[in-house]
Amino acid sequence: MSMGAVVVVGTHWGDEAKGKLVDLLAQDADMVIRYGGGPNAGHTVHVGENTYKFHLIPSGILNPKIHCIMADGMVIDPATLVRELEILGAVGIDTRNLRISHNAHVILPYHRLLDQLEEKLKGASAIGTTGRGVGPCYADKASRVGIRMGDLVSPTRLRERLSAALPLKNAILTKVFEAEAVDLEALLAELTPLGEKLAPYVCDTQALAGDAIADGKRILFEGAQATMLDIDGGTYPFVTSSHPLSGGATIGTGVPPTAITEIIGVVKAYTSRVGAGTVPTELLDERGDRIRERGHEYGTTTGRPRRIGWLDGFALQYAARVNGLTGICVGHLDVLAGFETVNVCVGYTKNGVLLKHFPAGDVCLLDGCEPVYEALPGWPEDSIDNVTRFEDLPKNAQDYVRFVEKLAGVPARFVSIGPRRDQTLVGPGMPAPAGLFTREPAVARR
Repeated sequence: MSMGAVVVVGTHWGDEAKGKLVDLLAQDADMVIRYGGGPNAGHTVHVGENTYKFHLIPSGILNPKIHCIMADGMVIDPATLVRELEILGAVGIDTRNLRISHNAHVILPYHRLLDQLEEKLKGASAIGTTGRGVGPCYADKASRVGIRMGDLVSPTRLRERLSAALPLKNAILTKVFEAEAVDLEALLAELTPLGEKLAPYVCDTQALAGDAIADGKRILFEGAQATMLDIDGGTYPFVTSSHPLSGGATIGTGVPPTAITEIIGVVKAYTSRVGAGTVPTELLDERGDRIRERGHEYGTTTGRPRRIGWLDGFALQYAARVNGLTGICVGHLDVLAGFETVNVCVGYTKNGVLLKHFPAGDVCLLDGCEPVYEALPGWPEDSIDNVTRFEDLPKNAQDYVRFVEKLAGVPARFVSIGPRRDQTLVGPGMPAPAGLFTREPAVARR
């Protein structure tokens, strides 16, 4: 039996600092697998004085002793990936331990173009995509006309697949959007050298992961985006095109669900999101501005300012249920320091009626929902900067974490009080990071 497979998943609309937790846990893992999404995700990791920004490569790449896998469920922009590899190489990060699934789909130039043209056509109804071509690429995957990494690294197959795909794409570009057609030879000239550079990394990653499980290795699954952006479980249509839920870890990798032993939800101490869609707890005043600036809440991928709100505990309860969380990491606790009172949403009312369950599945179900808040006392500014143990946090900060624990129904495994790796505290009574990789599946506490 596997020593343990731990999934890290975001609980709200993304940007919860999953990358930081993955980087920390990766120090005790044998393999890190990113199971979905594309360059629309941005993970920032601070180690000492160095800052690393990842869009495709798993955050675990900073540990040279582990295998990093970009799995079947991802969509990969080869130009972006090559740039990331070059950037990491320039600062001395060894990427020879990276492997890319031959089943992962390739984002092509026409995917990016279609993404941007479609958003422009939607006008006021645009959902706020990153314009990176992720949605159109997943659409081609579902339509069975996509180009995969195995095709990219085979010149003969690449020509054959593109020759079959381009006529329809060019018809859409020229007749619907009145844009220029994509030239096959020019596209091949752009993609072929990228395929040559990436070929050494491409392989059957399902087999690698299966062997790791059979050998009792410690596996860490890195999620991208978050629960409310899941295409089925999120606030549709303002969602991504893949499955950020913990179940996506099995769909996107070929690893069976029986191998998973822990599912850790990363909870920001407040709510944030990029893009359109209803956010019931959104703050449109100086409090939201203060949190945004203190938390540096600007998109890693786009640089767009994030929308800010109080922590949505009602959404957290939903995330705990659909992901099967066994623990949480409460992050950005330092950002809320200095508020006299900190509010937490504990439910919604709609038309004067208190809702029993979070209205998931369609963003229109959130329209008209009013948050029900519980006010908690704050803690002094600059009171937690140098704390190294949970027990040394101000009592009100400890009580805040325990309140979030109660809402989630699972223990706080970790508490983050700053961006650096050493600013992550082990939760009260919890094991060290390596203790998450256990032999027996964990049981969610409800």
